[in-house]
Amino acid sequence: MIIEPRMRGFICLTSHPKGAEQNVKNQIEYIKSKGPIAGAKKVLVIGASTGFGLASRITSAFGSDAATIGVFFEKPPVEGKTASPGWYNSAAFETEAHKAGLYAKSINGDAFSNEIKRQTLDLIKADLGQVDLIIYSLASPVRQHPVTGVLHRSVLKPIGQTFTNKTVDFHTGKVSDVSIAPANDEDITNTVAVMGGEDWAMWIDALKAENLLADGATTVAYSYIGPSLTEAVYRKGTIGRAKDDLEATAFSITDSLKSIGGQAYVSVNKALVTQASSAIPVIPLYISLLYKIMKEEGIHEGCIEQIQRLFQDRLYSGSAVPTDEKGRIRIDDWEMRDDVQEKVAKLWLEATTETLPAIGDLAGYRNDFLNLFGFEFAGVDYAAEANEVVNIESIK
Repeated sequence: MIIEPRMRGFICLTSHPKGAEQNVKNQIEYIKSKGPIAGAKKVLVIGASTGFGLASRITSAFGSDAATIGVFFEKPPVEGKTASPGWYNSAAFETEAHKAGLYAKSINGDAFSNEIKRQTLDLIKADLGQVDLIIYSLASPVRQHPVTGVLHRSVLKPIGQTFTNKTVDFHTGKVSDVSIAPANDEDITNTVAVMGGEDWAMWIDALKAENLLADGATTVAYSYIGPSLTEAVYRKGTIGRAKDDLEATAFSITDSLKSIGGQAYVSVNKALVTQASSAIPVIPLYISLLYKIMKEEGIHEGCIEQIQRLFQDRLYSGSAVPTDEKGRIRIDDWEMRDDVQEKVAKLWLEATTETLPAIGDLAGYRNDFLNLFGFEFAGVDYAAEANEVVNIESIK
C-alpha cells in the first residue's frame, strides 16, 4: 500500500515502515560516528520503542556493543492497516542489531503489569543472567495499578489557579491564547500514580528480588523541568508533582541498591517534539522558538544526540557522575543556558501568527513531528508501495 500521513488533532493515524527504518539507521550511524562508549553490556530499556527510550537502546547497542532487552506497548500491523511507529522502530532496530551480531529481544505489552514484568524477568534470567543498566522511559497517559486494579489517568493541569498563555496550532501556525482550569486533588493523585516513581521502583525491586541486577548496576529515569514560561502548567502543575515523585524515588532506589553498589539517577533532558509534548498547550510554541535559537547557536540536539552525550559525558565518562544540588543529571544544560532562555523570553512576547514564521522554527517542529511517524526522511520513496506488515524478529 502507499502510506501517507493522516492527521487527527495531535496524532498521526498512520506510520511508515521504511521511514521508521531510515530513522533507526540514521541514529545508528550517528552513534557509530561518535566512537565507542565504555558503557553497560547488558541493558534493559523499559519504554524502548520511541524517543529517548529508543535512543538509549541504540546508544547502548551500537555505542557499547550491549545486549539489549526492550519493553514497549505498541500496536502491531494488520493487513491494510499500519502498526504504531514504535513497532516499526523496534523491528528495524532488531534487524540492524542482529546484523551486527548483537543480542536484541523485545517484549510487547503493558509494562505496568505484573505479567509483563514476569515475562521480562524470565527472559533476563534465561538469556542474560543479570543486567547492569536499566533505563526507565515510559510515557503513557494511563496506568492500571497492578495491585489495586484501579485505572489511573494523568492530566495536564495547573495547580491552584487557571493558567492562561499563548500556544500555537503547529498544523496551521495559528497563535492564540489558551486557558486551562486548575487540577483537583484527585487529578494530582492520578497523575502521580501514572507518571511518578512507583512503577520504576516496582521494576527495580522485582529485579533485585531475583538477583537479576549486576554489582554496581545503574538505573536512569528521564524527566524534564523546562523554563519559567511553562512552569505553571508543567513543573508547578500536575506533571510537576509526578516528576517530583519520580526524582524522590531515585533516592529511595539508590538506598535499596546499596548492598550491590548500585545507583539510581534522574536525567533531566531537553525539550523535544514527542507525541506527548505536542498535545501540551504552550509547549509547541516554546519549542519552535527554542529550536530557532539553539540551531542558530549550533547547540540543537535531538533524542539521539542528547542520549549519546548523556552516556558518553555523564554516565560513562570514567569520572564521578556530575549532578545538580538535587542529585539530578542535567543534560538540559544547553537549553537552560541564561542567554538561550533570555532570547526565548524576548521572542515569546513578539510571537503572533504573523511573526512566528520569521522568529520561530515551526517548519522544524512539523518535520520532527512527522519524523516520529516515519515521514519526511530523506532517501525514502514515499510514493512507492510499502509493505505494512512487518514483524519483529523476537516476537512470535
